[in-house]
Amino acid sequence: MAPTPPPVALLPTPLSAYPPPSPDGLFATLAQRAVQDPFNLVATAIFCLAILHTFMVARFSAMAHRVQREHDETCARAGLPPSPSTRAEFLHFLGEVEVVFGLWAIVLALAILLWHGFATVIDYFDHSVIYTEAIFVVVIMALAASRPIVALAEGALRRVARVGRTTPAAWWLTILTIGPILGSIITEPAAMTICAVLLGRQIYELQPSTRLKYATIGLLFVNISIGGTLTHFAAPPVLMVARPWAWDTAYMATHFGWRAVVAIIVSNVVYLAIFWREFARLATAPPPMSVEHEEDKTDGSAHPVPAWVTIANCLFMAWTVVTSHYPPLVIGGFLIFLGFAKATAPFQGRFDLKPPLLVGFFLGGLVVHGGLQGWWIQPFLGSLTEEPLFFGSALLTAFNDNALITYLATLVPNLSDPLKIAVVQGAVAGGGLTVIANAPNPAGQALLSRYFGGAIAPAGLLLGALLPTAVSMVFFRVI
Repeated sequence: MAPTPPPVALLPTPLSAYPPPSPDGLFATLAQRAVQDPFNLVATAIFCLAILHTFMVARFSAMAHRVQREHDETCARAGLPPSPSTRAEFLHFLGEVEVVFGLWAIVLALAILLWHGFATVIDYFDHSVIYTEAIFVVVIMALAASRPIVALAEGALRRVARVGRTTPAAWWLTILTIGPILGSIITEPAAMTICAVLLGRQIYELQPSTRLKYATIGLLFVNISIGGTLTHFAAPPVLMVARPWAWDTAYMATHFGWRAVVAIIVSNVVYLAIFWREFARLATAPPPMSVEHEEDKTDGSAHPVPAWVTIANCLFMAWTVVTSHYPPLVIGGFLIFLGFAKATAPFQGRFDLKPPLLVGFFLGGLVVHGGLQGWWIQPFLGSLTEEPLFFGSALLTAFNDNALITYLATLVPNLSDPLKIAVVQGAVAGGGLTVIANAPNPAGQALLSRYFGGAIAPAGLLLGALLPTAVSMVFFRVI
């Protein structure tokens, strides 16, 4: 006789299993849910600690450098050659923002194990959590960062930048205007990757001031978040609601898209005016090297990219976008691409999978934690009227992936059309405030963090994103 399988607890508790909202208000409702499933409080406490960790990564990195320096001094006094410090390496690991949610997912798994047992751990991580978005971002980021795709994008944007004589200001304005809008077609993660690579090459390599660095990355994150709203399939928070609420591209373009485009242009022009003198200074710096003439570090020689290789890479990207909801097809296409990239290595440039994999680990850990936060987010959203819902959605987005916010909004019963618009507007408007606010942000962080000493300060990112966030809010809610 086969042994009886261990019992599996439903995790998270289905939102339909909770009683109706309490007439005594939101806190009474949350108290009821916490009593019904006390593990809700445990999961949310671990999630809060993970978020706190993301704000501490710069300190861990600074501690790592100090410990390594002290270790080197100790080795020198003892007459020994310098060697890596185990403590310093561990602190460096804790200072990598991409690993934060994955590390705390281990803590969450241990908590589930102690509370519900191993069978529930397996059931939650294998069946309840959906990793589709993380897989898609890994693949599309790797494809978009390939040399043929970046060269194609750079060539197209250079034609526009020539209107401004390809000065740093012209490049900056072109990348931050066209790139995010292009995200409505090639998806936001792909647009983020291309924009981050080109901004690094055309702007950050010129060593701008710290203020301009943070203003640029804050503007990039906000513009990417709202720039994907011209269609119904490119922005993760829009994708979550498009099918349940029957929103198509025409609906998105008329209700969101044109406002997003105007907000992007206005924000860019304002920042361009603020930093005009610095852009003039950067124009005197030596021009950065174009990707089209970049030395191929795999064999030491430069190889122009043939058109057929560029077309093939574009087709692989198109396949990934079309099959984005079907991980086996996405992964299968990517494995074929890896073989193609190996065969055409002289034209692909240096192919580094570390940044995409770290970003995937970040997003995978985030959805593991986010899947257990619906118990409080859903009643919070359902308790708000239109304007508070807009601002509440933007605020929650800063601490949760905005796709999670809009997904949970689809579970709120009898949500009116104005409330639906308000929650999505808030989610995309607040998508640049933190690294975790929008799925493509970790990709930008991974590609640009080396220009910030290895770690992007959360406070600096927040300050850089505040002005464009306010502009987008005005165009979404006032205009």
